[in-house]
Amino acid sequence: MALPSLKLEGALARSTLPSISILRSLRLAASFSSSPLLPRKLLPSCISCSSFRFVVKASVQTASEQIKAIPTKPVEGQKTGTSGLRKKVKVFQQENYLANWIQALFNSLPLEDYKDGVLVLGGDGRYFNREAAQIIIKIAAGNGVGKILVGRDGLMSTPAVSAVIRKQKANGGFIMSASHNPGGPEYDWGIKFNYSSGQPAPESITDKIYGNTLSISEIKTADIPDVDLSSVGAVRYGNFTVEVVDPVSDYLELMEEVFDFQLIKDLISRADFRFSFDAMHAVTGAYAKPIFVDRLGASLDSISNGVPLEDFGHGHPDPNLTYAKDLVNIMYAKDAPDFGAASDGDGDRNMILGRGFFITPSDSVAIIAANAQAAIPYFKDGPKGLARSMPTSGALDRVASKLNLPFFEVPTGWKFFGNLMDAGRLSICGEESFGTGSDHIREKDGIWAVLAWLSIIAYQNKDKKVGEKLVSVADIAKEHWATYGRNFFSRYDYEECESSGANKMMEYLRDIISKTKQGEKYGNYTLDFADDFSYTDPVDGSVASKQGLRFVFTDGSRIIYRLSGTGSAGATIRIYIEQFEPDGAMHDVDAQTALKPLIDLALSISKLEEFTGREKPTVIT
Repeated sequence: MALPSLKLEGALARSTLPSISILRSLRLAASFSSSPLLPRKLLPSCISCSSFRFVVKASVQTASEQIKAIPTKPVEGQKTGTSGLRKKVKVFQQENYLANWIQALFNSLPLEDYKDGVLVLGGDGRYFNREAAQIIIKIAAGNGVGKILVGRDGLMSTPAVSAVIRKQKANGGFIMSASHNPGGPEYDWGIKFNYSSGQPAPESITDKIYGNTLSISEIKTADIPDVDLSSVGAVRYGNFTVEVVDPVSDYLELMEEVFDFQLIKDLISRADFRFSFDAMHAVTGAYAKPIFVDRLGASLDSISNGVPLEDFGHGHPDPNLTYAKDLVNIMYAKDAPDFGAASDGDGDRNMILGRGFFITPSDSVAIIAANAQAAIPYFKDGPKGLARSMPTSGALDRVASKLNLPFFEVPTGWKFFGNLMDAGRLSICGEESFGTGSDHIREKDGIWAVLAWLSIIAYQNKDKKVGEKLVSVADIAKEHWATYGRNFFSRYDYEECESSGANKMMEYLRDIISKTKQGEKYGNYTLDFADDFSYTDPVDGSVASKQGLRFVFTDGSRIIYRLSGTGSAGATIRIYIEQFEPDGAMHDVDAQTALKPLIDLALSISKLEEFTGREKPTVIT
């Protein structure tokens, strides 16, 4: 009697198969499990048939036969910013532009950091990722990497790349993203490398990469065909394997370890609670349905803009009040949901909203830290320490003080948190630029922040019966302010300014700082100190200088000026304004109203309009 055939693809390729070319169908008797090509552990126990069909693809060439050395010349402008190398797509499409940087990276790493090792590759789905993935795969093979794990369709969020690196004990990983910057043929693309702990490469490595881009003479690449990244499975070329993996599974498993999913599910399933998540047509669209809908029970219509697109649906995937306008309109409507959130291009940033209520990123990380031990199982023993970037408001400082926790102020750039985490000194951290996270990985994490807020709301309402008034996002924030005081905070962004004018403004401010004296009057404010922020890492002693110009006043108010390193063209000037208000009667005042005297002072001190010609900011947060 003829028995049905079973076709296995992918699983066998991930097994320990001989490095020979195999592309055949086998028909085996009931004793097929004795075949040396078919390890018994790979076969389902329910199979008891006399016929079995499988397909395995591999290369007959050895690695040395496949490798080619392609002559090249240095190209200008390949110095990385705070989060990798970002340029316009057309720049990366120039001959060998991306290939030079990738090869310079391998030239900068010790051989043991990648030779015969495992690397991860993922991206946010933006335009040029498909072509870039093939370039990176072939150069990795040419430099002796043993295996590369690639997210299906090249998709994998930045936090998920960090999670996969850590879980799979990989040597590192490439992230193809320009983060929150626009995508498409006329817009931005970017690349960065994360180390074996899952954190962005330190400046000691990025400086070496840049140095090697100035002297590169050849690119080592493997002469192998483009890899089909559309389905999960593995293919082998000599000693090199490409394995396409589900971009969600490892990350979802980690989230289930961090949070009480049943607590969150109980909240989301309530008839009197509504939730809205805007994926902004970016990479978290690939995560929203599996996590929020399939696992936590949210309705499918709670996810908007949930399909990742190469151009982000002609949008700007930056989750703030300006660019996440769809969500803002929903949350400020008359019949708004109870909770709203958005994430950015590569899934590492987040915006949190209640009904008609915006949570600043500075307040968000402080509120998460204050509630973490009670609401999030991962922190059941309490956080080890707290940290923020220097421009972020001092709200987190006050939580650290009250909870008697170690506190750190670091430069902008998530890599500065990594050493503290690896040393066991830091659990929860954040940046005012909509980045929040913890030591579960070594990147900021948009979905994590959303789940943290859902956990806090769920915990606050776990004993509420249907029909009773729920504790809202606004209630949680106002209770926090009543306990800790409110740090009024705003950021003014002036995007794509002419670089020379922006640099002249910063030098003008540095000259002012060099002449300032404590006690000088600036309108109604008295200067405590002014400086150019410098940071000495308490773990390894490394020093980061020129990290932002600060004017700090005796009442704790601050004005900070920075040039951002996350854009791909021109210069982005950021001005940060902060003022602490202990009086609860003043906590409901609009931030722009409360901060207006300080904002006017910041613009006056800097002469921004004179240097840049800009009358208004591009974005106000």
